Amino acid sequence: MKSLVILLALVIIGLIAMAQTLYIVDETEQVIILRFGEVIGERDTPGLFVKAPFVDNVVRFDKRVLRVDAPTVAMPDREKQNLEIDAYARYRIVDQVQFRKTLTTELNARLRLGDIVVSTLRDRVALRDRFEIIGSEPLVGPLGNVIEDAEGLPLYESRETRSEILNEVLVGVRRRVAEQEFGVEILDVRIKRADFPDSVTPSIYTRMRAERNRIATRFRAEGEEEDLKIRAVANRNRDVILAEADRESSQIRGQGEAEAIRILAQALNQDPEFFSFRRSLQAYQVVLGQQDTLVLSSDEPLFDFLSGPHGPDGDQSP
Repeated sequence: MKSLVILLALVIIGLIAMAQTLYIVDETEQVIILRFGEVIGERDTPGLFVKAPFVDNVVRFDKRVLRVDAPTVAMPDREKQNLEIDAYARYRIVDQVQFRKTLTTELNARLRLGDIVVSTLRDRVALRDRFEIIGSEPLVGPLGNVIEDAEGLPLYESRETRSEILNEVLVGVRRRVAEQEFGVEILDVRIKRADFPDSVTPSIYTRMRAERNRIATRFRAEGEEEDLKIRAVANRNRDVILAEADRESSQIRGQGEAEAIRILAQALNQDPEFFSFRRSLQAYQVVLGQQDTLVLSSDEPLFDFLSGPHGPDGDQSP
């Protein structure tokens, strides 16, 4: 029983010694070996390695691309309008010894690098307007109006100014990081969001409404002007059509009256006495009625056909 206890103690001691002697480096890691606080070695290749037990200490750092999320900060642009900008940067540890000496941990690295990114970005933003920072501007039509989509939202055209700003920020951040010798390489700097702060949102909406009202007023004025033009052209065309119709109707009426006179003259020439008789009958219908009393001379031409079958000259009527 005593030998079993001794054997078990030896196994435990062996395992502890092995754990203190051997260490594994993952393919995503890079390590440095410290002995009494001094760096005696570093590893950046994966595998199983040996160190002095209870004396050497292994400090691990990530070998992958790391990310720094800078805090959202209100930054004034060239027009002194604050924009809330949310940015991030990506970096990689290239000198783990220098990294441990200056930044110590990844948490400190995120804080220090985030401050540098924000400071450099603030300097660049102060030199640009909001459209350059956002990287787009509204599409404007030939009449100066903002072009909108089917839902009434303004359309924007892309601009390269945002990329230019980020390139300038990247150069500035790399220079400042290199000056402070952090042992890291800045790979990229990007803006996640650039927006107005909540405190100025009502004034922005008011200005947007005023802009939309101005555009609507201009559209209404243009519509009314076009309406007057169309109505003027329609009224003029109507007057022209009516004048032409009156002219054509007068011509047709004149031609018809001329034709009627010609036919009447032709009929009169064929039998003047019959025509005179017919006209007298029409006169009798108009002048003579059942209750009418006329006192006329017997020699009146009106009674020529009432005195006998002869005409006014004493000839036999047809």
